Amino acid sequence: MSVPKPPDPAKLVMSVFMKEKPLFEPLFPLLETIGGPVDLVSRWLDFDFTSYYHKEMGHPLFRRILAFKPLVNQADLADIKQATNDVEQRFVRDNQRRINIDPGYLLPSRFVLATGKDYAHRIYIGKHIYADLTLMYIHKQFVPLDWTYPDYRSTDILRFLEQVRDKYQLDLKAQKAQTKRNHP
Repeated sequence: MSVPKPPDPAKLVMSVFMKEKPLFEPLFPLLETIGGPVDLVSRWLDFDFTSYYHKEMGHPLFRRILAFKPLVNQADLADIKQATNDVEQRFVRDNQRRINIDPGYLLPSRFVLATGKDYAHRIYIGKHIYADLTLMYIHKQFVPLDWTYPDYRSTDILRFLEQVRDKYQLDLKAQKAQTKRNHP
């Protein structure tokens, strides 16, 4: 019989893409109200892997990825996705989204994104939200899966997520040491 134990907290990551880069400035503090202070931010990345969003958002599209300092409870992912959906709505103009926010979390073994879209490989986590196992960490690298979106296969994103993973492991070790000091 397996013995249930509490899961480790995760590193919150949000991928944001938009056509209008200046929107990032007013968006940034809103994301910090959801995730807390930001730890790492990627450089601007071209989002040219699909034309799926062009009709709604225009093009070219640009992406930034943010990793947040506070570690989060994995069970909070559905609430976080709902909060980012609310932020997206604040930027809608003429019934068109101008910002897309994809929250997820990172653990040493995997990277998971939240989505409102059901599919065979997605697990329902409540509140109309699904968890999408996007990448697995195998043999010292993130490995895409058959269903991984093309942009999450890119070298730039994989490299950034490896930096986030390194930072997460340091943060988790420090948090566990602090907990041990507070509860000997």
